[in-house]
Amino acid sequence: MDRAQNVGNPRRAQSAKNRGLGRKHVMAEELAAPFLDDLPPDRPVLIAGPTASGKSALALAIARTAGGVIVNADALQVFSNWRILTARPSISEEEVAPHRLYGHVPGDTFYSVGHWLREVAPFLSGPQRPIIVGGTGLYFSALTEGLADIPATPPEVRAEGEALLAEKGLDALMSDIDPETLARIDTRNPARVARAWEVQRTTGKGLAAWQDDTPPPLLPLADALPLVLNSPRDWLADRIARRFDAMLSAGVLAEAEANLTTWSPDLPSAKAIGARELIAHLKGEMTLDAARDAAIIASRQYAKRQRTWFRSRMSDWTQVTIP
Repeated sequence: MDRAQNVGNPRRAQSAKNRGLGRKHVMAEELAAPFLDDLPPDRPVLIAGPTASGKSALALAIARTAGGVIVNADALQVFSNWRILTARPSISEEEVAPHRLYGHVPGDTFYSVGHWLREVAPFLSGPQRPIIVGGTGLYFSALTEGLADIPATPPEVRAEGEALLAEKGLDALMSDIDPETLARIDTRNPARVARAWEVQRTTGKGLAAWQDDTPPPLLPLADALPLVLNSPRDWLADRIARRFDAMLSAGVLAEAEANLTTWSPDLPSAKAIGARELIAHLKGEMTLDAARDAAIIASRQYAKRQRTWFRSRMSDWTQVTIP
């Protein structure tokens, strides 16, 4: 879908202006307009895209115009302790439409795609249309392609794996993983290797075998309106920088200070982009300017990884070009 098709109904955009909405929401309504006229009232909407691309504003525009409940599909926005840094919807945005699965998980609690899939399931049969929005591609693939029902890893097994990794490295973990699983995973990624090791250790069955037994998806792609946002690299890079500056103005340093006493790089929520840099600044390990620049670079690298995923795994989705 090219940009000319995305412009939408000028009357809708004008109505947005008349309601006093900001520029990003006006643009979002223009993007949403082509999809709304023929959208059945019970059809779920899926919105994926890289960080800072305008996903949340588009979800809000659809909810405001066509109704629905906005459901988070971002692995970082589930955590309660980084509202500003993870760009969760503002309180004023949450007043426009119901938002679910945002900030409901303590920052020190492990949360997997399996947890998310179990929590999102009730919204697929609820009274309101689910508008599922986020940047975690794995969540969307699990939702629309299925996810193996692998038992949870006991804490003692995870601790055993972490100790083995720290003492002997990745090779020690990989020596316990079956060849078929090793052929499928990224063996250079410690998280992927550790996950495969945990599955093997917990269940006695390789991750590849579990994947081969994957049940049908909760939401086949054909039953939803799947949208993935595309944008020029330079446009997105500029938005990422401006958004981080806006976070600084909104008090993200105070948010980091609130996390300082319990901070550990091993916490699940420590993966929030920019968290390590802000904590390093508060510890006197880098200047604020250096922390800002490093966080922006990390965000741009994250966006690049997301774009790569979406190109390789979401070719069947409707491509929405912005700006």
